[in-house]
Amino acid sequence: MRRTDRVRLRTTAVASAAAVVGALLALPAATAQAVSPDVVISQVYGGGGNSGAPYTNDFVELYNRGTTAVNVTGWTLQYASAGGSSWSRTTLTGTIAPGKYYLVQEAAGTGSGTALPTPDATGTLALSATSGKVALATSGTALTCASGCATQPGVKDFVGYGSSASSAEGSPTGNLSNTTAALRAGSGATDTDNNAADFATGAPTPRNSSYSGGGSGGGTRIHDIQGAARTSPLAGSSVSAVPGVVTAVGASGFWYQDPAPDTDPATSEAVYVYTAGAPGVAVGDSVKVGATVAEYRPGGTGGTTNLTITELTSPTVTVLAHNAALPAATVVGAGGRVPPASVISSVTSGDVETAGGFRPATDGLDLWESLEGMRVELDNAAVVGPRTTFGEIPVVPQGSTTRTNRGGILLQAADGNPERVLLDDVLAPTPTADVGDTLSGATVGVLDYSFGNFKLLVTATPSVASGGIAPETTAAPAAGELATATFNVENLAPSDPQSKFDGLAAGIVTNLRSPDLVALEEIQDNSGATDDGTVAADQTLARLTAAITAAGGPAYSYRQINPVNDQDGGQPGGNIRQVFLFRSDRGLTFTDRPGAGSTTADSVVDNGGTPALAYSPGRIDPANSAFNASRKPLAGEFRWNGRPVFVIANHFNSKGGDQPLFGRYQQPTRPSETQRHAQAAAVKGFTDQILAVDPNASVIVLGDLNDFEFSRTADLLTAGGSLVDLPRTLPLAERYTYVYEGNSQVLDHILISPALAAKPYGYDIVHLNSEFATQLSDHDPQIVRIPLP
Repeated sequence: MRRTDRVRLRTTAVASAAAVVGALLALPAATAQAVSPDVVISQVYGGGGNSGAPYTNDFVELYNRGTTAVNVTGWTLQYASAGGSSWSRTTLTGTIAPGKYYLVQEAAGTGSGTALPTPDATGTLALSATSGKVALATSGTALTCASGCATQPGVKDFVGYGSSASSAEGSPTGNLSNTTAALRAGSGATDTDNNAADFATGAPTPRNSSYSGGGSGGGTRIHDIQGAARTSPLAGSSVSAVPGVVTAVGASGFWYQDPAPDTDPATSEAVYVYTAGAPGVAVGDSVKVGATVAEYRPGGTGGTTNLTITELTSPTVTVLAHNAALPAATVVGAGGRVPPASVISSVTSGDVETAGGFRPATDGLDLWESLEGMRVELDNAAVVGPRTTFGEIPVVPQGSTTRTNRGGILLQAADGNPERVLLDDVLAPTPTADVGDTLSGATVGVLDYSFGNFKLLVTATPSVASGGIAPETTAAPAAGELATATFNVENLAPSDPQSKFDGLAAGIVTNLRSPDLVALEEIQDNSGATDDGTVAADQTLARLTAAITAAGGPAYSYRQINPVNDQDGGQPGGNIRQVFLFRSDRGLTFTDRPGAGSTTADSVVDNGGTPALAYSPGRIDPANSAFNASRKPLAGEFRWNGRPVFVIANHFNSKGGDQPLFGRYQQPTRPSETQRHAQAAAVKGFTDQILAVDPNASVIVLGDLNDFEFSRTADLLTAGGSLVDLPRTLPLAERYTYVYEGNSQVLDHILISPALAAKPYGYDIVHLNSEFATQLSDHDPQIVRIPLP
């Protein structure tokens, strides 16, 4: 299951929150009667220098509650007595940055007090200590009104303070004194056009443009909500009037970002606002949001290994303006934030949400976390995984290391590739892309997280420049060379379209050059995923062998053993199994020793120094708990030009249940390994029995081992030198049979005994599927050609 919008898989507790989008206020008119989208009067004090006054001068403080800088040059601050119509003025100059204050120093009294902080403008207005009128005007023209002043042309904001004020926005504030000022709520950010509601009386706290306290100059900002941490320091708290610009809109919420960031790259400047229903805003809206800060874990109780996402819930949204410039996207890669090269997380204590030690400069998980919700840009991003049916494309910035020969990026024991990010089509379509392609120019989106991965939700469809890779074709076997392949055909069933059978047949005939033996994995029974008790697979295999012949290939025979219904894992009802597919026109024959059923354990027989299988085909140790709900290894005895060859086809336990690389728990645990280790031990024990009889026996162990070439699983199979794992013999850039979430990796193996490894064999992983958006299977086949004249 996947989501196409952030609302999917939301927990009941969050989904049922009363997400109320506040009434969207009209765009500001030319008068103060409409809420100001940016500059307001945030503080008025008229007791300066009076008896007991804390400050020597009167002052008026302004605050930019908007998201862009405002030039106030030529504006005037005007004052009239409580009932008067004669207005005095102070002319302003300069610019007020978003989230910043602007201090206007006025007349001094005769008493003592402390000097104000360095003012941004200076005048000589003598304000009443108790009651009066103050106007912020966008021109130099003096007002002439005694009442109705808030709606006069050019008035940007207006405050009537004290009960006797003849004009106000709504009702005037309470009376002031020598020791109290009128202070606008929300550190200056609250504006409802009612002076009485917006202002409280309290001790004067003058702030100038250099003020840096209280959330970058007043009020909570988004970076205060995000914090330099993996979870919000304000989680569970209510915030009000948090400014920003809407950068993306989904079906159940929107992302918005502060265009006035702080200087700390560890704090994200954006956050997701969950509205439950239609958000009611548009990209480019300048807004203020009041809400509850929450941490949402994608997947709810079923997503306990996922990181949480900081979001705002139960919001009240005020639109201040439309068509605001979007904050610049943060470039990730050369010229911007360069991700760590190999470390996803250095946390070793388990839960990163309680571990502390936030390290975006060195840990990939923290780097992406520090960009949560923000506009992010990747320039000429390299495609390292094909576009999936879910619309996801794994990419890395240019310059990433340990690339494969065909443009992927290699998973290694100490490098999970923290620079990877998945593009997703939640907000805009993603294009078809293959490994090795490049997304030309800038790919921009908002950074999200779900299903154990950070995802860039693109806001426009990227352009694709093809890398030109094509399906590979291996060399043809020479006379005397035994060609043996393994191929996971991904739940092949009669219900699949004929095109899949024909495509797989073409791969076997053309790309693999019709090997003598192909060990197939994931052959389903005749009814496919229908769980009806069917276990036979003769119809599946008849269609495949017929398709091979139709593609110009040889007549293939097969051997297999039907499993016990629903006992071998895989897709419920499918009864997947391994199958030997072989041709006998080049010297290979199958040695049939019938009698083994699905629960019969095969064994090795010593015929006077020559090993043989008790049953051929047979299953290895099917009652062993190592193979519970998993495929049992299939053993077969072949002859190549009269010489015995023992082949064991495998499909080990899957990685289901392992913790994700970018998950909540670090370092990720892989509980599925335990069963694979036991399976490897069982297979190793069986091959050791063959080699104990004849150390020079020809043994081939192959199939989908569901584990890496650097894994303990591979170590167990190769312990003591009894088998050589062929993927380990390749250069690093060629070691992959599978691409998962952009990581090229080995899951499929061919291992051969020392006698075979001593020969000048040719080994090839044939890339047909894993790198391509259009694929017949998610695995690539591989083949070994061994000269056995």
